[in-house]
Amino acid sequence: MTHLWVRAESRSNEERVGITPEGVAKLRAAGMRVTVEDSPRRVISTEDYARAGADIAVEGTWPAAPDDAIIFGLKELPQDGTPLHHRHIMFGHAFKGQPDGQVLLRRFREGGGALYDLEYLLDADGRRLAAFGYWAGFAGAAVSLKCWAAQQRGEICPPVQAYADQHRLTEDLRARLDATNLTRPRAIVVGAKGRVGRGAADLLSQLGVAVTRWDMAETAHGGPFPEILAHDIFINAILAQPGAPVFVPAEAVGPGRALRVIGDVACDPTSAFSPIKVYDRCTTWDAPALRVAEAPLLDVMAIDNLPSMLPRESSLDYAAQLLPVLAQLDRIEAGPWGGARAIFDRHVSGR
Repeated sequence: MTHLWVRAESRSNEERVGITPEGVAKLRAAGMRVTVEDSPRRVISTEDYARAGADIAVEGTWPAAPDDAIIFGLKELPQDGTPLHHRHIMFGHAFKGQPDGQVLLRRFREGGGALYDLEYLLDADGRRLAAFGYWAGFAGAAVSLKCWAAQQRGEICPPVQAYADQHRLTEDLRARLDATNLTRPRAIVVGAKGRVGRGAADLLSQLGVAVTRWDMAETAHGGPFPEILAHDIFINAILAQPGAPVFVPAEAVGPGRALRVIGDVACDPTSAFSPIKVYDRCTTWDAPALRVAEAPLLDVMAIDNLPSMLPRESSLDYAAQLLPVLAQLDRIEAGPWGGARAIFDRHVSGR
């Protein structure tokens, strides 16, 4: 019997989950065993999972789970350096040369476990089968607007928090923008046809911001891209990958630009492929903006778990996309799971 163990997220400000109680019930009906760790922070209550038939485990006990259990979470594991002997499903951020990712791969090598990275669950055409992209873009554009509004007050963006739903978020943001008594800024979204870009453009449009939508056709010439610097806000909605053009070079911190806020929703600053070269670390919920220039101001927003600001919407959306793939876990060495394993094997061996 396939055994899926849903761990509690250990990261602060992380309330999302990748499966709903309804999903648990469907997997159980198909013959799968599901264990869910208790978590007071998860947006869906432990009691709902128990009613759906899940076994309930104490928070953080996944290291002692049966050897054949498949451990399922979203964000990173506790960074305690311990070898990993289970099969893990999560976003590992380990295949683009990231320093923390190299540590994670070493833990898998030492323990003999395996990573099935959610980012690399792909269909036959190489498209992701499940993604948080829409809500990442939506929340990322929202925080970028908060950064711009704070600048108008002579401040830097204050800490951010989760919202009960998207309407609470947009109401709060509209009030902040109206309080500036200024015309709405101009924004450009690169990657506008993808999930992330659509989410960002939708949020900006709801708030009355004029949006320039770019995608592959507009960036195919490889740069430079002075049009990006001519907007007040730039939202990067493409993943860092080999061959990606540089949208904002290091010298863009100088004068002669309208650009005041960069919302790097893709948020991969330690990758050599990052298209934004003016910053080198992620930002946080407590400090959402990194100020990289003073004259004129330029702030970078690069929070790497943006969908957690709307944990209910993002969890329900993602879980619905992922459930048909989870239902294939009894064939974990084939199909999209087999493809994800092959990518892990190649990187963990250093090939």
